[in-house]
Amino acid sequence: METWISGTTGLLCLLGSPVGHSGSPAMYNFSFQKQKIDAAYVAFDVTKEQMPEALNAMRLFKMRGGNVTMPCKNVAATLMDELSPAAKIIGAVNVVVNDDGKLIGHITDGIGFVRNLQEHGIDIKGKHLVVLGAGGAATAIQVQAALDGAKQITIFNRQDEFYSRAESTAKKLAEAAPAVKVDVVQLENTDRLKAAIADADILVNATTVGMKPDDGVSLVDPSFLRADLVVADTVYNPLKTKLIEDAEKAGAKTAPGKGMLLWQGAAGYQLWTGQDMPVKAYQAFEEEREPDRSLV
Repeated sequence: METWISGTTGLLCLLGSPVGHSGSPAMYNFSFQKQKIDAAYVAFDVTKEQMPEALNAMRLFKMRGGNVTMPCKNVAATLMDELSPAAKIIGAVNVVVNDDGKLIGHITDGIGFVRNLQEHGIDIKGKHLVVLGAGGAATAIQVQAALDGAKQITIFNRQDEFYSRAESTAKKLAEAAPAVKVDVVQLENTDRLKAAIADADILVNATTVGMKPDDGVSLVDPSFLRADLVVADTVYNPLKTKLIEDAEKAGAKTAPGKGMLLWQGAAGYQLWTGQDMPVKAYQAFEEEREPDRSLV
């Protein structure tokens, strides 16, 4: 496809550091060209300290918006004019929409996770989720699941600095989604983990375990898995983690992490353009690219 830049081309960007590895420019520019949208997407290496200037530039240049990646997601949330419900609870944004100078922050990681499950025929409404982890992706999943009608969320995390974040998330959800039961348990408590998984509908690994250098490692004993359990992962490299492989051997339905990565990007595209991203066309294009390229 040919790329044309005109005097009316709208600009979108990725802000964060480092950004040189990101596959987002390729994905979004492919999609803009495919749908004949007069826009271009570029990546800018920006530190946390430079975010106020970067966002002011977004207003000045009348950019349509962009993405925010690490380490700038939390500081970006404090600089928005408005936050989506999930972004407000989490205190982080990864998508910015510039509405005529008004910057609106969104967090699409949880949206991408839920959509990935839907693509596998799984609805989280009324379900009990066990989520391993309390980092950024884990928190986004927990919040979005609660907002989308999950019945219960049990968060397991090691007794580290993220454990208090999990407890804070539980308190926030008690106010934002009081109908959802949220529990926080130490991951080291194997008996509680086994019991929770036995009662759960969906098990989610939202930690980095399964990714190099921890590839070939799982936090869950294979004996805890069963055929009527849905097992999802947020790790996308390798495409199938040990947890996913163990789940498949147990006959469980699985949702690997690459789909979540793709759909969170598609959610941002829809917020900027009002159109559905041409996902299938991009997937076909991506097969010809390096399999370990990341998006945002």
